[in-house]
Formats: sequence, C-alpha cells, structure tokens
Amino acid sequence: MTVSQLDARGLKCPQPTLKITVMSVKMKSGDVLEVLADCPTFEKDVRDWCSRARKTLLWIRDEGAAKKVQIQF
Repeated sequence: MTVSQLDARGLKCPQPTLKITVMSVKMKSGDVLEVLADCPTFEKDVRDWCSRARKTLLWIRDEGAAKKVQIQF
C-alpha cells in the first residue's frame, strides 16, 4: 500500500476533484491518496466524488483553514 500526497490548496472547485481524478489513474487497489484543499465546497465535492468513483473515504479532518482527506483506492 502506497500513500500519495496531493496539495490542492489555493485551487477553486472543481479543480481539487479534477486533480484527484488525474491522480486516480496512477493509484493501485489498496493505495491511499491524502488530499489537502481549502476550497469551501471541498468536503461535499470529495464525498460526491468518492461515491461516484466507488472509492472509500477513510476520513476528513480540519487542518486550520483547509480540509485533509484520505481516499482508499
């Protein structure tokens, strides 16, 4: 299992989820992607993305003005 990082701070929606989609083609089953984003709708957007892509949203945490999430592929 590999844990990859994606810093999407400063990007406005839908750019963070588009970056997740780009990263997803490189991920193998069981890999984890950790994403940090400060877009105000990021939490809802990442929940929707995981539901559509059938990926597991492991957790969401507040990181100051940003949200950090882990998605398992």
